Amino acid sequence: MEIRIATSVMFQTGLMVFLAACQPTLPQQKVDITSLPASLNLVVLGNVQDAGSPHIGCEKDCCKELFLHPDPNRKVVSLGVIDTTHQQKWIFDATPDLPTQMDNLNKLSPFRSQKTPDGIFLTHAHIGHYAGLMFLGKEGLGASGVPVYAMPRMKNYLENNGPWDQLTVLENISIHKMQEDSAYQLSSSLSVKPFLVPHRDEYSETVGYLISGPSKSALFIPDIDKWNTWEKDIQEEIKKVDFAFLDATFYNQAEIPHRDMAEIPHPFIVESMELFKDLPPEEKQKVYFIHLNHTNPALVEGSEASLLIKQNGYQVARKGMMFGL
Repeated sequence: MEIRIATSVMFQTGLMVFLAACQPTLPQQKVDITSLPASLNLVVLGNVQDAGSPHIGCEKDCCKELFLHPDPNRKVVSLGVIDTTHQQKWIFDATPDLPTQMDNLNKLSPFRSQKTPDGIFLTHAHIGHYAGLMFLGKEGLGASGVPVYAMPRMKNYLENNGPWDQLTVLENISIHKMQEDSAYQLSSSLSVKPFLVPHRDEYSETVGYLISGPSKSALFIPDIDKWNTWEKDIQEEIKKVDFAFLDATFYNQAEIPHRDMAEIPHPFIVESMELFKDLPPEEKQKVYFIHLNHTNPALVEGSEASLLIKQNGYQVARKGMMFGL
């Protein structure tokens, strides 16, 4: 029997549980790196909003505990792709946690290759999605020609603003300009297509990605304004893919009462669940909520919010989850 929860009830529930949000998560199940699910695999490298967890300036007891004892599962939103057939690996978004995420991806890859990925796909110019490029520069890895895939405004921003322009001058990175709705065939097994989404585009446009393998495909939209501001119907887009990693920055309106939520528009989880409530169960199970703010109670595995999400037929993306494409 399908379980539905009215919006008002979910908002009330959120009020009760959001204070637990920045508590450490339960230990994650380790991925068996000797038996990848397919020849092409997508792995969740992080699920936290740009500034991470514990969050800068957070003085709650749970943040204090995390500053003393960091949770290794709390990494900023990123996906990795491992192509065992062509011995390639790719990263979506260069986060402040890029050093750890690159290391995780390398350890998950059952083949020897260069330390850096075969390419990094950027979504937009907000700190959690491109700031990790700094580690590829002369103060860090001193990388050579790492392919970075970026939209036109994003490419222009990197090439014409310091310190990012130094990465191109010193050829630490090589920027490949993308066009919206154009599919990029990275191998016979993997293609990637960027598409524009509405968001706060101060320095660059914002894109999501359609990541397609030989058998399955995934939608990746870590940042977007409200669903009704997008020209596409998110429910129809979910139906076209096998997995949908969707912006779930905040659980509900009450999460950060000291901020004007209109200035940071994102689809609340309760709004998304209400919008998707008439989808059949097989479509709901494709949805993996990602990009969770440190205040989001769903960040805590086993929390009441997480259980409600699961009861409604959806999932929360967790670091280490792996999907065969």
